[in-house]
Amino acid sequence: MTASYFTDDSMLRRVIRETVVGLSAPRTLLMQAAHPVAFAGFFAHTGALGDPYARLRRTAEVLDLVAWGPREAADAATARVRAVHAKVRGVLEEDAGPWPAGTPYAADDPELLLWILATLMDSASLVYGKYVARLSPDELEALWADYRVVGELFGLRPSDMPADHGEFRAYMREMLLSGDLHVTPQARDLAKRIVFRPPVPPAAVPLRELVNQTTIGLLPPTLRWQYRLPWDPVRAAAVHGGAEWIRRLLMPLAPERLRLVPQARGAAPG
Repeated sequence: MTASYFTDDSMLRRVIRETVVGLSAPRTLLMQAAHPVAFAGFFAHTGALGDPYARLRRTAEVLDLVAWGPREAADAATARVRAVHAKVRGVLEEDAGPWPAGTPYAADDPELLLWILATLMDSASLVYGKYVARLSPDELEALWADYRVVGELFGLRPSDMPADHGEFRAYMREMLLSGDLHVTPQARDLAKRIVFRPPVPPAAVPLRELVNQTTIGLLPPTLRWQYRLPWDPVRAAAVHGGAEWIRRLLMPLAPERLRLVPQARGAAPG
């Protein structure tokens, strides 16, 4: 079988193989949508809002190929994504915070692609650290190096991305403080319809609400406020106390068939 871009020793695989890291997906989506220009290019323009779950499923399939599949399959899948991105062009139809109507966007804009990549890294590393194990500086460095490989596959040049994890953290701080992020009414609607109210069987509604509270708690406070999501010290204590319990007591005892995603039990060799 053809080699993959990553091995089982890669930090990327070590992090995303954990089932619980799936909790990072809703946070990632909300952070991506908080950038009005990225929202227009990657959500509104592409029709993702009309059939959001199909779009999310396709995105997950491509990312799975990059992480677990043979290089040829990953190259073919990401080439198709880049071809689609190259056709996505438009302008903002309305003012959105600091972004005036008429601001152009392109899905292959390196600045927008970097924000999409950065939210993946930021959310996955946060959830892994809270629910599985604390990541050391060296591990975070290796994880960001892996995400840089992912970024190149989706069209970013090495010079388009922070060179190391220290620069990555500086980039995230700057983005959260710069004012470029502005939650529009459309993004707020996405949060309600797609993130917080996915269709689930009645028996799964309590679990959905638990995931929702976790998502709200993991958001940066400034974005939580912009999304107008309720939060208080009692909710904070419940979410963060639960994370501590899961990391210290539950995860060490969980069987591999529950703890790891299926791809981690049948990945292509590195």
